[in-house]
Amino acid sequence: MQKVKLENKTIIGLKARTKNEDEMNPKIAKIGALWQNFFENIMPTLGETPPPLYGIYTNYESDAHGEFDVLVGAESVEPTDDREKIVLEEGTYLCFESKGEMPQAVIETWGEIWAYFSAENCKEKRAYGTDFELYLSRNEAEIYIGVE
Repeated sequence: MQKVKLENKTIIGLKARTKNEDEMNPKIAKIGALWQNFFENIMPTLGETPPPLYGIYTNYESDAHGEFDVLVGAESVEPTDDREKIVLEEGTYLCFESKGEMPQAVIETWGEIWAYFSAENCKEKRAYGTDFELYLSRNEAEIYIGVE
């Protein structure tokens, strides 16, 4: 894990509103279907060498237990009426590396992130502004958590 400063970046993609509790129930989970929709309908338009993909979490109702928006997208996605645009907030983030079979590796890394921030001796405080996953390859991602 490392602390990094990031600049604003615009990502376009598909968005849904959910909460972590709902994502544990396959009958009402939205994130998997959002990714599937992206891969079926947008990915084929991105060319032979697809750009890095983003899973962005923002508009938090409260904390890890409240609702939030999730957007699946990339920088090079063309805007249309059914696609949303979001600006990754400039700021300070903790970057957690995730390697292995996806999506399991990312799910496990999120477990580590929640444990890290809930530890009594944690020196960082989550901002609950914008967090995101940056997919670098089929088996490597970085998860950026905004901190105060």
